[in-house]
Amino acid sequence: MSDNNTEEKILDAAINVFQSKGMDGARMQEIADKAKINKSMLHYYYRSKQKLFEAVFKTAISIMAPKLREIIEKDEPLFDKIRNFTNGYISLISKHAYIPTFIIQELNRNPEILQDTFIKEFGNSFSTMKTTINEMVENGEITPIKPEHLIINVIAMSIFPFVAKPILKSVLQKDEKEYKLLLEERKTHVADFIINSIRLK
Repeated sequence: MSDNNTEEKILDAAINVFQSKGMDGARMQEIADKAKINKSMLHYYYRSKQKLFEAVFKTAISIMAPKLREIIEKDEPLFDKIRNFTNGYISLISKHAYIPTFIIQELNRNPEILQDTFIKEFGNSFSTMKTTINEMVENGEITPIKPEHLIINVIAMSIFPFVAKPILKSVLQKDEKEYKLLLEERKTHVADFIINSIRLK
């Protein structure tokens, strides 16, 4: 078994265990069992649970951050940016559904590290967007709204269906296939809803 293949199996297993049990509830033996390797080999690659958790977290951020940063920093009209963000985010997380829950778990457990990570990855990426929103409000191009509220609306409406998936599937009485179709529709629905809320009538 190649080193790359072994590491991939370990990370996949760790994602599964960390997502379901969190950092504190996860056990290295369980991760080794899921990866179909012995515990000694797991420790050879990752000497502690903390090191393995950091590797999984780094993988999650490396998947999410570059794509979203590209969308946020791109020089384009605000409405296009909103559409591209909701489409890009929902498409990305649909392929890596563990990321939002995983990040929220870590936010509750270790907010300082998470804050440092997001500052490092996104820095002042939202500053230009906030300036654009303020200018559009001042020029009478959109209805008055604080940039912070608009940004939170875009992020929250995109992320919530993934974080609350088990509850929403039950409340809405959707099976897995139906829920995936609903998420696909939200790529445009969220953007349309937000844009219509700030577009001048």
